[in-house]
Amino acid sequence: MKRDKNKGKRSKKSAKPPLRIFLRRRFFQAIFIVFSLIFIWMLAHRFIPVYSTHYMRAESTRIGEKVDYHWTPIEEISPYLLRAAVAAEDANFCRHWGFDMQAIRSAIVAGSVRGGSTITQQTVKNTYLWHGRSWIRKALEAVLTPILELTWPKERILEVYLNIAEFDEGVFGAEAASQHYFGISPAELSPRQAAYLAAILPSPKTRSASRPSAFIKKRAIQIQDGAATIAKDERSQCFISMNK
Repeated sequence: MKRDKNKGKRSKKSAKPPLRIFLRRRFFQAIFIVFSLIFIWMLAHRFIPVYSTHYMRAESTRIGEKVDYHWTPIEEISPYLLRAAVAAEDANFCRHWGFDMQAIRSAIVAGSVRGGSTITQQTVKNTYLWHGRSWIRKALEAVLTPILELTWPKERILEVYLNIAEFDEGVFGAEAASQHYFGISPAELSPRQAAYLAAILPSPKTRSASRPSAFIKKRAIQIQDGAATIAKDERSQCFISMNK
């Protein structure tokens, strides 16, 4: 009888998991909950506009006034700007799943810190993360990028990208940029104007689309040629209809 009692006590003790295992379970449960919430958040943005981002709010605080930003559906953005942005920032946008491995390899070989970041990666960073160089941000970006590709169509990714991209200090999105630089709506942009806007994207605070430097003029010509090329070889089919 005593042996049976002792055996019962040992089984009760072994039924309780050690603290380390308990904490590990709680940790992974917390991670699962966080990523589930992020997934739901990203899925919601497939259908509803992105009205603000962390970077917009930070810039508004920094400059001491509200940023110039107006959401514009992709149907109201000139196809010239759609192609120009892709030609300038991510020519293989329609052919990759969020990471352009060829561009990444080229950037590594050239020793460049820029060049491997796709439009999808930039959309993830601008919408859900923060600016600045950080391994934590890069790791989160690497995780969230394929999730975005799975949940959003390419057209939606480009639509959000062009709506939240910074084009000047306190100026965000295609609508605000078109009005700010040219006094017109994004639907009215000419091929050259669209190329100028795309040319300033890497460094919008130091470049101007309405007063382009010699470098921006040269870059805009290259972007126009690239936009024409991706239209001709059908690399714009994933985000623009053939009749545009």
